[in-house]
Amino acid sequence: MTATMRAVVVDGPGGPEVLQVRDVPVPRAEPGQVLIRVHAFGLNRSELHFRRGQASSGSFPRIPGIEAAGVVEDAPGGELAPGTQVMALMGGMGRAFDGGYAEHVVVPAAQVIPFSSELPWAVLGAIPEMLQTAHGSLAVGVRPTAGQTLLVRGGTSSVGLALATLGRLRGLTVLSTTRSPERRGLLEGAGAHHALVDDGDVASQVREIVPGGVDGAVELIGVNVLCDTLRAVRSGGTVCFTGMLSDEWTIPEFYPLDWLPNGVRLTAYSGEAADLPAPVLQDFLDDVARGRASVPVGRVYRLDEIVQAHRDMEAGVVGGKGVVVL
Repeated sequence: MTATMRAVVVDGPGGPEVLQVRDVPVPRAEPGQVLIRVHAFGLNRSELHFRRGQASSGSFPRIPGIEAAGVVEDAPGGELAPGTQVMALMGGMGRAFDGGYAEHVVVPAAQVIPFSSELPWAVLGAIPEMLQTAHGSLAVGVRPTAGQTLLVRGGTSSVGLALATLGRLRGLTVLSTTRSPERRGLLEGAGAHHALVDDGDVASQVREIVPGGVDGAVELIGVNVLCDTLRAVRSGGTVCFTGMLSDEWTIPEFYPLDWLPNGVRLTAYSGEAADLPAPVLQDFLDDVARGRASVPVGRVYRLDEIVQAHRDMEAGVVGGKGVVVL
């Protein structure tokens, strides 16, 4: 192994141009840590927020990246054998310590999930954070059971598409939204039973299909549409606030009686690697390999294209999950 590696370094917050590819020392794993040879990593809006200086945690200079997929190169504590395929995510990765935008990354062993798959790295790199967020929003947030109905607000995002896929696999009837009529086919291809065009009054459209309201919903757009999403859910149902694609995070002068319909429960999900058990990951990979599930890969980039990748993410033109393959 060489002494240096290529990595994306951010010295301080700013626009996409602050993402600089440099040669830096290869990190060394201590007992309890794992050194991963990164083959691919996904792009996430939380990394965009961190790069802008909008994140609630983290420090500069930093190698960003909250996830990575690759192969174990060293694990001094013996937790995993060299050569094992793994994914790693969250837990301060790319914020409190250097993350996945590099040829190598060192992470705590508890954040590493082993798997076995012959899928391409461009596909594998798209999965960790996307699947963890979609699975956690269902298993921890909404907690639906087979036969129930689920609304996904922000359905053409990578997490939204994964939610449609998981929802159908788990026996749910999925209603999913897009602002563009031309993208309804994308929702249906991912597994949505009903593709709705978001005109700001999704609750009325939902209740034309499910008069009593859906059993659960995952909010991926933000607080600017949350009130309408709450009105789409039946009494006793649950809305899980998971995403903020609109970059609108907080509710000024929140008055619960104005916002919350009687009996509708509001919760939130922001997960960790522990929320994605290895069997769940392996089952999903096997479903993808068998053609029972799909991974919404948008654009694939090289490490040298990281600035353009962030520009595309800001412009909303990636069309699924952006992935960098090394």
